[in-house]
Amino acid sequence: MLTLDETAKCLYNSASHERYDPAAHGWRAAPVSGGAAISLRAAATWLQRRSGHPLRQPVAVIGPREATSEQLTMAAALGESLGGIGFSVVCGGRQGIMEAVCRGVAAAGGISIGLLPETDAEHANPYVTVPIATGIGEARNVLVARAGFCLVAIGDSYGTLSEVALGLQFGRPVIGLSGAAQVPGVRHLDGVDAAIDAVAALALGLPA
Repeated sequence: MLTLDETAKCLYNSASHERYDPAAHGWRAAPVSGGAAISLRAAATWLQRRSGHPLRQPVAVIGPREATSEQLTMAAALGESLGGIGFSVVCGGRQGIMEAVCRGVAAAGGISIGLLPETDAEHANPYVTVPIATGIGEARNVLVARAGFCLVAIGDSYGTLSEVALGLQFGRPVIGLSGAAQVPGVRHLDGVDAAIDAVAALALGLPA
């Protein structure tokens, strides 16, 4: 169980008798000295917004341009939750799942980074905070997969599948939602809340 002493800026794991070191982004053996019980999401929010040492590497969100309404709704909700916690999001910057997740991030006042295949940033969807025109075509999938500390895949397509495979090759945890590729190494979850808890755990260095 996680507990937070807000005054002392100390996050504890009472199960392992460790204290989280935000500067080192790791856990250290320490006696638990109080604090209130806190959820994974709240702990991640503390890390990103109040610890003084937020995790700067973004979450990669991947998915097809042709997506179902359910998938688009899920992507927007995911983006809003990630942005609300204080995570930045990196994606391919175009339409479909990419636009939906950026719209959610924008609604929460967060930051999204769009790695575009084109040479012109004007191709980015209107919700991208930082469009980066790579000019390298679909090879930009490598950059998306490499950039995130984890990947969340919503739906599937050939391009999305390539990012999933690259993420796994790079040793990144890959979370799958709503029809994501059924390949070994992808952890499939039932909804946005479960995905957010998994991302929060990964950010804190806890079992996801």
